[in-house]
Amino acid sequence: MTMRLNPYLNFRDESREALEFYQSVFGGTIEAMTFGEAGMSDDPAVADRMMHGHLVTDAGFDLMASDTPPGGDQPSMGTAINVTLNGDDPRIRNYWAGLSEGAEIVAPLERAPWGDEFGLLNDRFGVAWLVNLAASQ
Repeated sequence: MTMRLNPYLNFRDESREALEFYQSVFGGTIEAMTFGEAGMSDDPAVADRMMHGHLVTDAGFDLMASDTPPGGDQPSMGTAINVTLNGDDPRIRNYWAGLSEGAEIVAPLERAPWGDEFGLLNDRFGVAWLVNLAASQ
């Protein structure tokens, strides 16, 4: 038996754009279904919105997203959760650089008091990322 805990991000109408951006940063493949494909809306303004999207990467990242359904509460990004990226793989610097495009850098990726490189940014979609590159041992 296995279990996984994954971030599931909700967007107003830009989940496809967001997942494509994350794919450009992390690689991987996207599987997606719109509200129309799922038979959940005949409204042309809603049918093309993403009901469920899933990005799976070769590095083992698993990120899911959707657009807010009609009548649903609009999300307020960056206020209740952070997505964290931790590890000792130097590719983390490249991921930081990709996520930084169009982002608000809250704390640059640099040596932290605990010895690792740490940075915090709000990406161009308003998602808060905590990035920690472990110091070499």
